[in-house]
Amino acid sequence: MGSMSPKLGLGCLPTAIGSMPHTKAQEACRLVFSYLHAIPPWPQLPKRSFVENMYIQFSQGFPGAVIDGEHIYIDRSPHFTSELEQLYSAYLENKSDSYAITPDYAAGLHTFLSAGIGASDAVKGQLTGPISWGLSVTDREYRPIVYDDVLSDAVAKHLRLKAAWQEKALSQLCATTIIFVDEPYLASLGSAFDPILPEQVSKLLSEVLGGISGIKGIHCCGNTDWPLLLNLPIDILSFDTYNYMRPFSLYPAEVKAFLERGGAIAWGIIPNEEEALAKESVASLGDRLEEAMAPFTRKGIHFRQLIEQGLLTPSCGLASVAPEAAERALELSVELSTRLRKRYII
Repeated sequence: MGSMSPKLGLGCLPTAIGSMPHTKAQEACRLVFSYLHAIPPWPQLPKRSFVENMYIQFSQGFPGAVIDGEHIYIDRSPHFTSELEQLYSAYLENKSDSYAITPDYAAGLHTFLSAGIGASDAVKGQLTGPISWGLSVTDREYRPIVYDDVLSDAVAKHLRLKAAWQEKALSQLCATTIIFVDEPYLASLGSAFDPILPEQVSKLLSEVLGGISGIKGIHCCGNTDWPLLLNLPIDILSFDTYNYMRPFSLYPAEVKAFLERGGAIAWGIIPNEEEALAKESVASLGDRLEEAMAPFTRKGIHFRQLIEQGLLTPSCGLASVAPEAAERALELSVELSTRLRKRYII
């Protein structure tokens, strides 16, 4: 647990999930800093280059990784074994510098790092989680590498080093860092398409989370096995509240236990679709958030505790909307946060 613990006093400050629609890093960073100055996240820019999509962005240095057009696969070439040995030795010695994320793979991150931020409460980073990465990246036969024991273990160790490197870089800007592990594919947990066992999910995620010494969270933008995630060694659980409040509300006891041990919920109440953004207002989103919190308050969790141990975010990344809509999402996040903080915190 990071320096804001125990009981993360986040007070529903606004932040974002990561991806932005811009092609220029400077513009994306300017927007982030102007709206989310309390907890600015570095912007991922998949429209700038395909290497910034969440599956290629963190692939540098992975044994046998081949980028072919916009597809990434793992080739067990003659160099594969020595690259795997390198990864394990870096892992054992905790040498994350060999697994840095370079500017060509993350222009937003490097522009963010060189910007020199003002007085922020925290800075936020993010990386793709081992389940989503392992299901998206395949071997030469198009088989997801998460189903290969050697490769899935290597994925978790590789991403752990990426997380550690990123946290170290961000801590130069601010002593308090928050790193989210993004796991969109956890939405398919337990389906016939995704025969991954819960134990494997916990093991791989715990491995990656072990590389983060500050505040750590998991973001999942679909419905998933919420009790499994709430029991992981995390400080923040981030979810798409706008679309999935009902399935999440089925677990008040688990959420209560998570909050009691100092965890926080990032409420993704601001939609990341243009049509929805156009029709929502601060008032309508405030009502929707209260509706999302009501099942918990009915089970004895104080509304004030949910606000104090909460963050506000868009429901997921903003790369798929126009820049104006992305700005509107950030604006709504800030206005709703200000309204809640005035009422319950300040």
